[in-house]
Amino acid sequence: MQERSLPTLQDIERARERIRGSALYTPLDYSETFSRLSDNEIYLKLENLQKTGSFKLRGALNKITSLAEEGALEGVIAASAGNHAQGVAYAARGRGVPCTIVMPEGASLAKIMATQRYGARVVLHGDDYDAAYGHASEIAMREGLTYIHAFDDPDIIAGQGTIGLEIAEQLPDVGAVVVPMGGGGLAAGIAIALKSLRPDVKIYGVQAKAVPAFRRALDLGAVETVTAEPTIADGIAVRRPGVLTFEAARRYIDDVVVVEEDEIARAMILLMERSKLVVEGAAATTIAAVLGKKVPGGLGKVVAVLSGGNVDVVVLSRIIEHGLVESGRYLRLAVTIQDRVGALRDLLDIVARLRANVLTVHHQRVGSHIHLGQTEVEIDLETRDHAHIQLICDTLRQAGYDPVIRD
Repeated sequence: MQERSLPTLQDIERARERIRGSALYTPLDYSETFSRLSDNEIYLKLENLQKTGSFKLRGALNKITSLAEEGALEGVIAASAGNHAQGVAYAARGRGVPCTIVMPEGASLAKIMATQRYGARVVLHGDDYDAAYGHASEIAMREGLTYIHAFDDPDIIAGQGTIGLEIAEQLPDVGAVVVPMGGGGLAAGIAIALKSLRPDVKIYGVQAKAVPAFRRALDLGAVETVTAEPTIADGIAVRRPGVLTFEAARRYIDDVVVVEEDEIARAMILLMERSKLVVEGAAATTIAAVLGKKVPGGLGKVVAVLSGGNVDVVVLSRIIEHGLVESGRYLRLAVTIQDRVGALRDLLDIVARLRANVLTVHHQRVGSHIHLGQTEVEIDLETRDHAHIQLICDTLRQAGYDPVIRD
């Protein structure tokens, strides 16, 4: 059995040879937009374009290939919210190895279906990763399967570390790398690779404030299980760091910062609008940290790792709507007017003069707060920003209306 210790640079280099040709060497793209919005030169490491849609494929390929080199595999099993699941399923199919994946019951339907398409048997269990992990461990023991850990494994960490080797080649004078942290395997691998080659490079981990397991562990100096709140960054919603990854964080990570849900949603929308990139919440945390000034300025060339792009379209539509509201780009306004010919036209004339685009209009003539001879008009508007919204409301009040902003 392989000793459970952190991989070395040599382990990561061997991992690159194992996965060469199976995993993509992903692009590193300079972003003029995000550089202008921050105090650094921002480069995007596009792991959202990786096969299976995430960096997780690298670690899974390295682990399963390594096991196959050691001898025959009866079958593998893993627990995952989605991305590790797809990586393990893809890698197992390539080796002709039976694969079982245990996913939380609330896992994205898109990720469940994608995992099944790669040939895995999917078992749904529990409310989060930790519950799924416990159930997967039971199945592994009962059925004699080899468990593939999502992050706390030297081969997994080494596979993810191949991203660090690529960054060093693509941007030799990189000053810092910003990495999402859930279980910590990605950050650990990248940090080991880069710190071994360039000890002066800064590594910043990013967590959702809803599940700040690493931030809490580093503050306490010991690992503990944190309470998880709902987060759109489900890919990093891990309540307890691994033993190996916590050791790596203490030795190699310069700082771990946390970002709010609204910051993550805003970053996802900006990446779509400005960079034409669809990323999941976990991936967007790095841009959220950069734009929120959680990462120091003056670092020079900074790589933000976009760890994955597997986001459910239904979830994405909700995030877009929420993000537009938060950024002042969308307004739902209720206004009571007289129920007479021309009253709606008068209201909409004011809106048109203020250059707000009307998306929908809904009339309601019955309600406890609506008097006889009145009608309530609910208008959905496309707006420029919060200042534009304030101007619309102020102008309507000056014209004798009493506008109410609706959620």
